[in-house]
Amino acid sequence: MCGILALIHANASDTSVATELHEALYFLQHRGQDACGIATCKGNGLASKVFRDDGSRVADLPGYMGIGHLRYPTAGTSANAEAQPFYVNSPYGICFAHNGNLINATELKRFLDFEAHRHINTDSDSELMLNIFANELNETGKARVNDKDIVDALQRMYNRCVGGWACTAMLAGYGLIGCRDSYAIRPLVMGSRPSDNGEGMDYMMASESVALKQLGFTDFVDILPGQAVIIRKGGGPVAYQIQERKRYSPDIFEFCYFARPDSVIDGISVNQSRENMGYRLANKIKRVLSPREINAIDVIIPIPETSNTSAPCVAAILKRPIYQGFVKNRYVFRTFIMPGHQARVKGVKRKLNAMDEKFSGKNVLLIDDSIVRGTTSREIVSMAKEAGAKKVFFASCAPPITHAHIYGIDLVSGRPKPSLCSSLVVLKLSIGLYADWEISQASPSELIAHDRGGNRALEDIAKHIGADKVIFQDLEDLKASCSDAVISKLTPQEERDFEVGVFCGEYVTPVTEQYFQHLEEVRGKTRKMKVLEKAREAVANGWADQEELEIATKGIKVAENGKLVPASGEESKSGAYTAVNGGEKRRKQSREEKTPPKDQMDISLHNYGDF
Repeated sequence: MCGILALIHANASDTSVATELHEALYFLQHRGQDACGIATCKGNGLASKVFRDDGSRVADLPGYMGIGHLRYPTAGTSANAEAQPFYVNSPYGICFAHNGNLINATELKRFLDFEAHRHINTDSDSELMLNIFANELNETGKARVNDKDIVDALQRMYNRCVGGWACTAMLAGYGLIGCRDSYAIRPLVMGSRPSDNGEGMDYMMASESVALKQLGFTDFVDILPGQAVIIRKGGGPVAYQIQERKRYSPDIFEFCYFARPDSVIDGISVNQSRENMGYRLANKIKRVLSPREINAIDVIIPIPETSNTSAPCVAAILKRPIYQGFVKNRYVFRTFIMPGHQARVKGVKRKLNAMDEKFSGKNVLLIDDSIVRGTTSREIVSMAKEAGAKKVFFASCAPPITHAHIYGIDLVSGRPKPSLCSSLVVLKLSIGLYADWEISQASPSELIAHDRGGNRALEDIAKHIGADKVIFQDLEDLKASCSDAVISKLTPQEERDFEVGVFCGEYVTPVTEQYFQHLEEVRGKTRKMKVLEKAREAVANGWADQEELEIATKGIKVAENGKLVPASGEESKSGAYTAVNGGEKRRKQSREEKTPPKDQMDISLHNYGDF
């Protein structure tokens, strides 16, 4: 999951677009903390700079239009080179920001290599999609393109790409493009406002309406399934149907977890949808718990902070008191994306602190937005009991998560080089605070509800997290909660459905078993170096367990299912460690098995942190 932006001013002589894009990034920060970037345009050329993490150089970047991106990595690495927006010089100077996943990435790589002959620098789906679009646009053979050329190229790109996406793009000197897949899985909304000088209108597109509202934009319009909007320099938005609408299926996980509560996505109020989830969850609790058990609940406590909206509604239906029992450290981010069990356990305790007086001697009902692996939930239950809770019931506003999310939500990781021209500015930054987190998506086997069904499964899950009972929202109730939160007169609601594959394995796009195998292999490869480095560090410091010792001494390999296991002695004779006097001494690596670079390098745009 990522956040994307695009902004164009009516006044082409204006140069302040980067400042507004930088401000808007903060309103979408929850959508990505791994890396961010801005690209702006003035004229028809290129220059690259990197803004400091305090944004002090953003105001120096000229431009009347630009795009922005916040990266929340999916399959692939979290290397600096994958910070967006991406840029290709040919044809026409295209900058591209992408939110989503392509499930035919292997096929697209093969096409770009053997037929289009375009070089790919990273493992990012976004770079693949940009190059597919660039290749199709290059087919025009023109010195200058028009809207029809762009639409034709987009149509061919849509025919090649399979998955869920929302994209913003900028053609140097021409204008902006915003588009969504034919299922509208990933969100994209557009707004407008009068220009500063009153002559014409400014237009902006963003993943969530909150970014538009905070910058003074109104008249929100959702980009519809299979639709693209082109905004030319000095003109207004023109919508084109690139591909026939297949379904209108926004990702329901946006509403139960990911989006900000003050956003409106596809005409649905996120805040109202979460309130509805609370009401329906309360009714489910009444069906699961006996009246005696409900009356014995002394307090309802939300787990910050997504469930802060739903928990009061649960309390209202159950007629039980509600208190804030956990204090959140706002400087520690999501723990379910952390690699390794121990890292997630430590992350929970850094993030939350239980107030003893709210738990001591009480029967507690905890409300959370969802349960992924169960690590966070188990630590929270443990914290509640350590604070003195007698009984702990745990209720999830989402149904059991049983399958991988394949459309872009991870449930489970210098000096610039200017070109010859100097008017298009590309800024990309890898955020150092999160540099040590290798973000990797949870394998289905890691999901606590995977391959579990029936009441026995609920008992197993409750036992696993240490709760007396666990209650999940029903899927139909979750869908109804979102459907009933529609704000009228914003977005057509006909044939509305939701992408719910993460809860049932039924995805809106066709998915082959080979794709899941590919995901497992990618996840394993991206974790390999990080796990090896941590094992060697543990050995060097004397705290390694047996598995870490084997990895450090024998090396590491990726099994066919993507899991990381110690390599055999024959597979990694170099780069190993030998015990010497109770310590560990690294043997010299052979030239044939040198450690690969930690980060991939983007040869066209140098990134802060590459050096």
